[in-house]
Amino acid sequence: QVQLVESGGGLVQPGGSLRLSCAASGRTFGTHSMGWFRQAPGKEREFVAAISRSGGDTTYADSVKGRFTLSRDNAANAVYLQMNSLKPEDTAVYYCAADRGSWLPVSAYEYDYWGQGTQVTVSS
Repeated sequence: QVQLVESGGGLVQPGGSLRLSCAASGRTFGTHSMGWFRQAPGKEREFVAAISRSGGDTTYADSVKGRFTLSRDNAANAVYLQMNSLKPEDTAVYYCAADRGSWLPVSAYEYDYWGQGTQVTVSS
């Protein structure tokens, strides 16, 4: 069992930066691939980024590629999503998720555990 708690969301102006953190409980964190998803009002949850168990591999949605960076610290049981050059269309609730079985899962259906989410609002 893995419990996930996101933090770091808030209000930021367009062009600004935020760093989201996801703290995980449990001794098996290093055996899970990790991902971030987001959901804007009236829209479906969409994939943002994923990172492999070791942290050596990452994949990103085209909409955030070059602006967002996902990393993890297995010793600290945490993943971090650095978001730069933020745009109003990045506004959403951001969710951290953990997957036991896949290498770089991009589908929400592949993930086994989810956090409660943190709100990110990009507005002037």
